Amino acid sequence: MKKAQIQKLFLNLLAVGFAITMQTFAAEPLDAAAQTRLDAKIKLAQTWAADPIIVDAVKEHNAHPSAEAVAMTQEKWVAASVLDPFVRSLTKNPAAESLKSKKSAALTEAFLSGANGTKVAFLSKTTSWSHKDKPKHENPMAGKTWQGAVEVDESTGQQQVQIAVPVLDGGKPIGSLVVGFSISKLAAE
Repeated sequence: MKKAQIQKLFLNLLAVGFAITMQTFAAEPLDAAAQTRLDAKIKLAQTWAADPIIVDAVKEHNAHPSAEAVAMTQEKWVAASVLDPFVRSLTKNPAAESLKSKKSAALTEAFLSGANGTKVAFLSKTTSWSHKDKPKHENPMAGKTWQGAVEVDESTGQQQVQIAVPVLDGGKPIGSLVVGFSISKLAAE
């Protein structure tokens, strides 16, 4: 084998080993103390989802989605830059400003979706335009909270866990609020 082939093989094996290690590491459940802290964050997120600014933004999105929101597809979303005016508008609206005011060291992400799973507001651009048919949206739309597995966030490389809560109007779910928390920073709060 040539030196370049050996190096390529070594790097591929290293990448596979890293991926297996990260999957194993990410699959570990939270310890009892971390789960207790996360349970408190879930209760806090429920109060955020009840904020009239958040509820009104979701109601408006559901009743009168913007032309840009109606025309958006996953393919267009992926291609859109964070500087795209429509993307930026979802970080600058009153609901996004409300979420920004809740930012803490442990909070890694937060995004708000309407009934159809499409975005209403967020702290930073999400990977997906819609979370329809995913448990992080469907559970809240059934009036339930949701907690994801511990995972390594692709953008930060940190271990995080996402939770989701319903946005309620008169006790009826009208949208979802997903919030991510850093595992290491959760312990410090």
